[in-house]
Amino acid sequence: MRHVCLFDIDGTLLNTGGAGQAAMERALEAAFGLVDLNHDIPAAGRTDRAITSDLFAHHGIELHDESWNSFVTTYVENLRVSLADLTGTVLPGIVELLDELASHGDVSMGLLTGNFREGAWLKLSHYKLDHHFAYGGFGDDHHDRDDVARTAYAEACRHLKRDVEREQVWVIGDTPSDVRCGRAIGANVIAVATGIYSADELAAAEPDYLVADFSDPGMLLARLI
Repeated sequence: MRHVCLFDIDGTLLNTGGAGQAAMERALEAAFGLVDLNHDIPAAGRTDRAITSDLFAHHGIELHDESWNSFVTTYVENLRVSLADLTGTVLPGIVELLDELASHGDVSMGLLTGNFREGAWLKLSHYKLDHHFAYGGFGDDHHDRDDVARTAYAEACRHLKRDVEREQVWVIGDTPSDVRCGRAIGANVIAVATGIYSADELAAAEPDYLVADFSDPGMLLARLI
């Protein structure tokens, strides 16, 4: 196994058409009766745990196991509905890229995402990408994406039953946070400008490689196969 590829989800593999945000808003209403949900809490590149903690603080919701579990359960239920109701898309070249990587036995694919674990699998399943991934780091337990990256790396080692050399690891994402968390684990980083950040903003984070999209996945494939 030569390479491990750790993929972000939203803005990198797919765009859900706002399903995650809609599900969070519906969950806040269903679990806590909140209807005025105006806020400017950033989401891109952050973990769902960090976003949810900020939402709780903003709306004065006491954070404890009961309120947390109620919110997450309701969020997942509403995410199923939002994914069905809203129009999203798999981003350019992703299907071809994942299929090609999967056809080579020397590439292992995992996830490095801020999504709650169950939410991540729901999104991937809805867009029929879930079969490509067996492990990953998720946003359930960590506020800091660097910690998610460390978990994803540890899960890759566990899955492959060996210590993976850091230079064999590639983090692929669409935000400066993806670049930073890749650096935190000593990985190579490919930034793709298919999310809310421009190519110039991503370039400032100094990824190893920067692409507009994966409509021509050859650049990544050439380095991994």
